Amino acid sequence: MMHRRAWLAIAAALVPLGTVLAGEVPLSGIIADPVAARSDYVEQCGGCHGVQGRSAPASLPELRDRVGYFMCTPQSRAYLIRLPNVAHSRITDNQQLADLMNFVIFSLGGTSAPKGTRPFTGEEVAHERQFALSSVSLTAERARHVESAIRRCGAPASLRRFFPNPAARQ
Repeated sequence: MMHRRAWLAIAAALVPLGTVLAGEVPLSGIIADPVAARSDYVEQCGGCHGVQGRSAPASLPELRDRVGYFMCTPQSRAYLIRLPNVAHSRITDNQQLADLMNFVIFSLGGTSAPKGTRPFTGEEVAHERQFALSSVSLTAERARHVESAIRRCGAPASLRRFFPNPAARQ
């Protein structure tokens, strides 16, 4: 496993701190240590979801400019923390995990989070981790939240394309 400083260097080289990519929201006031949160994302999530939140061509959900729509209902918000790779993350400090998720929502998610979305807290993460998803079809659960975001929160219908439901293609 790579040392944390090495990941910080990689994260900084790929997307230098202070760089606000198109659609990103500045992280000041949301995350105490944006460099550490970005590093945690690269180390824990970037291998599958892409360093900049673009997972293509992998058949995983793209996060860039989309993941914030999941913050529009309490159920979808909880879903993000209950995902197995989040709830069972090797990051045991709940505030550190909250910062990682806030990086995902407010940086990678760009402007997709509804106005007034409050950041995750360590306490919220600690609570939701207790209910980690394990026995449900994650694809079906994700599809349910995508439909809710489209119907109830004004997310674009194109969100279905980036969070595919294989059952719908059959």
